[in-house]
Amino acid sequence: MNATSRRTFLAGAAAAWPAATGWGQERAAAAPDGGRRVVPGSPYPTFSRATIFNGTVYVSGVLGQTPGTRDLVSEDFEPQCRQAMENLKASVEAAGSSMSHVLKCQCFLTDSGDFATFNKVYVTYFPSDPPARSTVIVKELVARGARIEIDCFAALP
Repeated sequence: MNATSRRTFLAGAAAAWPAATGWGQERAAAAPDGGRRVVPGSPYPTFSRATIFNGTVYVSGVLGQTPGTRDLVSEDFEPQCRQAMENLKASVEAAGSSMSHVLKCQCFLTDSGDFATFNKVYVTYFPSDPPARSTVIVKELVARGARIEIDCFAALP
């Protein structure tokens, strides 16, 4: 078997392994062409929960919503912040990664007065070696009453 045939065989075997074993059925399905994969579970029809390409996970913006719904957990910032971080973590894990592999977060707050509370919650998810981060204060978010939105990029382990 030449090197090209061996690579083709190994690529096919690697792609078939999750389906054959049932591993990762709740995670992103492998793309048949090895390209972009979509992580299921978005409550919105207009965007994916996350996508994976070339070993990087791109997580869509998450809010402080009860999982599987569009309902905010509270009007208050701290509960929304904690839930947004939990939703971010769930999306990262559904893609097959972990919070320790997050490379960058982009955070949007609607009130600069919430920044200290945000940092207090944020560090509980990244207690050491935190990822790169941008935090922007915005006038409002698309979901009425939402006070925080976070997205991220993560590496696959």
